[in-house]
Amino acid sequence: MGAAGKAAGPLSHRRRWYPDVVQQVAPPGTFDLGPGYLDPGLLPVDLLRGAYADALAEFGSAALSYGPNSGALPLRALLADRLGPPCTPDHIMVTSGTSHALHLIATILFRRHDVVLVEQVGYDLGRAILADSGLRLRAVEMDDSGMVPEALERALGAAGDTPAFVYLNPTFHNPTGLLVPSGRRRELLAVAAAYGVPVVEDDAYAEIGLTRSGMPDSMAALSGYRGVIRLGSFSKSLAPGLRLGWLAADPETVARIQAHHVFDSGGSPNHLASLAVTTLLATGAYDRHLTWLRSALRDRRDALAAALSANLPERFVFDRPAGGFFLWVTADGERDERGLVTAARNADVRVLAGGRFGRPARPSVRLAYSFNSPPRLTAAAHRLAAAWKSTERRLPCS
Repeated sequence: MGAAGKAAGPLSHRRRWYPDVVQQVAPPGTFDLGPGYLDPGLLPVDLLRGAYADALAEFGSAALSYGPNSGALPLRALLADRLGPPCTPDHIMVTSGTSHALHLIATILFRRHDVVLVEQVGYDLGRAILADSGLRLRAVEMDDSGMVPEALERALGAAGDTPAFVYLNPTFHNPTGLLVPSGRRRELLAVAAAYGVPVVEDDAYAEIGLTRSGMPDSMAALSGYRGVIRLGSFSKSLAPGLRLGWLAADPETVARIQAHHVFDSGGSPNHLASLAVTTLLATGAYDRHLTWLRSALRDRRDALAAALSANLPERFVFDRPAGGFFLWVTADGERDERGLVTAARNADVRVLAGGRFGRPARPSVRLAYSFNSPPRLTAAAHRLAAAWKSTERRLPCS
């Protein structure tokens, strides 16, 4: 990769990183720990330029045609191999990312006003997509291991409408970074199966494991791809501008989605991008990139966590996540969440309030470590600590 492993290559620069070219740009002088973006220096422009050239050389004009409704078979076959048995290419459909997949599920498989059970705290934009599709969301209690099975059973057994599905993000959960253990996954699957309610498993961060310890099996794999729809994305592991992801489910569910006329009209979304990524998977270049990216993100996570540990008051706590992009900081009950965000903003640090993601048990903020270099994260942590200490001095002692 780049010099000393710090950047993805010479083309991964910031020269054109401004509004109307990219979605969000912080004001000059601001440390932006808000969005779940990759640092521009981590976006592999050189690698992808070569991948597009290789795809056009290999597939020629077929790369510029409409793709098959479920996505190009070479990519689906490689994905099925990565996911392992019983997954086959017929279990997989290519999408424009997890957001697109969520919208397809909500609008094709279910009906407006259906009820969806979501985590007490969860991915805010995913919840918004479901709500915008006309679905009604009901939050289910969480603990330190994820959604509580007994609470899920109570929600499923409650009088009223039977929920359409359960929406979970068990692997490097957004916003908390939580990795739901295997035993809890099995318990949740058993409860959902007992009521005949499917699970949508949002696994956007599954490739971003930052420790060497073993990963639990996905809920889809544990279920044999029955009763679970798993969502994956290349936005976090390669680049969001690819607009490329996938869903994996039983072949009957995949066939229902791909039969929608939006695919008859346009074929698979982002056909050329899917073939470019196919070449990276086939040559091993994708996995080599992942190894480098995980190391770079580990450095960022560790820099932010170390600076916060050394400088935050004791009443602020967080766990060092095993993967993903986010660090979740909670404060004691005397803290005002809005005040924490305001103090951070006044110190020119952008953070996201925990309340944006649901109803956290304690005042909380989400910090993204993916978008800044380790030195910038260290500097941002020092600013946050100073700002939050100043709010602490204005509060009475407990």
